Amino acid sequence: MRPSPKLLEAAGVALQRVMTFEHPADAVLSQFFRENKALGHRDRGLIAELIYAVLRRKRWLEHLIGNSGSAKSHPTPRQYLLATMMGLNGMSLRQMEDLLKPDEREWLARLKAEQSVPMTLAEQADMPDWLVERLSKRMNDGQILELARSLNQPAPLDLRVNPFKTDRDTVMRKLSEEGIENQPGTYSPLSIRLSTKPALARHPMFLGGEIEVQDEGSQLLAYLLSPKRGEMVVDFCAGAGGKTLLLGALMRSTGRLYAFDVSEKRLTRLRPRVARSGLTNVHPVCIASEHDARIKRLAGKIDRVLVDAPCSGLGTLRRNPDLKWRQTSEGVDELTRKQLDILNGASRLVKAGGRLVYATCSILDEENDQVVQHFLDAHPEFARVAIERVLSTHKIDQFAGDALRLAPQQHGTDGFFAVVMERRKERPAREKTAQADEESIGKRAAPSAADVVPADAADATDAIKSDSATDKS
Repeated sequence: MRPSPKLLEAAGVALQRVMTFEHPADAVLSQFFRENKALGHRDRGLIAELIYAVLRRKRWLEHLIGNSGSAKSHPTPRQYLLATMMGLNGMSLRQMEDLLKPDEREWLARLKAEQSVPMTLAEQADMPDWLVERLSKRMNDGQILELARSLNQPAPLDLRVNPFKTDRDTVMRKLSEEGIENQPGTYSPLSIRLSTKPALARHPMFLGGEIEVQDEGSQLLAYLLSPKRGEMVVDFCAGAGGKTLLLGALMRSTGRLYAFDVSEKRLTRLRPRVARSGLTNVHPVCIASEHDARIKRLAGKIDRVLVDAPCSGLGTLRRNPDLKWRQTSEGVDELTRKQLDILNGASRLVKAGGRLVYATCSILDEENDQVVQHFLDAHPEFARVAIERVLSTHKIDQFAGDALRLAPQQHGTDGFFAVVMERRKERPAREKTAQADEESIGKRAAPSAADVVPADAADATDAIKSDSATDKS
């Protein structure tokens, strides 16, 4: 669909705001559309489509525009959009005639002739140089380009069925009756992939809590944690709670599920979702940090802890292409330090024999394997668990190894990484030896009353309830 001159002008204004990269692109566009209510549904869709195409192929477009005689200055929003329409959407100069200013026709003709000019690997991948340099440590050029091509494609729309209210076959049948093409997911027993992207915010099944929008890869993280009925479980970085809701449903709304997050705003968005889902075992708790007193009171009492850590989000570029331009190499280094701090803090919750899952939606080793290895080196009481041992209990048998590694070019999901760890019931030999040495020379102090942990899980519930007066749930 070709924009009108007026719509192209509006898209240029919106793109200018987006490309400051001060805020997420979806948030900027949402604000722009609220300010321009005269734009219809199709107009908003076309503007968003053009802008996201620019964000996905920004590096390639800059190369193209620079070699067409516009290298002296940074491309304007209008140049980005016109180059996208011709270079990516395949529009001819004749089709664009009424959109062009007098000097733009000649410029676009030169641009079309320069599409075969050699490019660097980063330009071919449409990624910043620092990101390609980091990926090059474990991938060859062909693998990087294959990954980049998959990340530069729009993501499909995946739904997750709420098993507490319905089943997948029923939802698929209802969607088909409405003319919405769908198919079962490849991996998650609750996933449905749609062939189109219909508006679902007011759909009866969404409003009734029967379905949620959730990438199939994200759904697998809950299955790695595998919470059981009646257990005490913590979603340590819950955010708006997509995985929290699935964990609660797998627990059949029994036990106690804490949704921890440092943002009260994100937890506020979780509460209506919990209400729609029908779950009664979810307890949102806003914490100050991984050292919050509420966490200390639950130390050693939790059966299962999920740490879906804050990360670069580079595995979600299909949905959030602006992230590769908003993120920096220095920012990733800061994130890895934070990820290890969070993992250390969350691990204190896990009781002997309990499970800890660390996950990110990043494609970088620095945020994934390296963080886990640093943690395990410092915590011999934890050991990795083969993922096939966990997922096979849910009849998910396509994965094996010491970690879940999902990539769009291979699995059709966002990029995800996850490792399952369990706390040993017996302390490692080196830890026992260190304790014996301390006792033998009289260095071990008697525990204070504050160090004594109640054995009953109900005590842990009382402890956190006493300090959660601000919790609205």
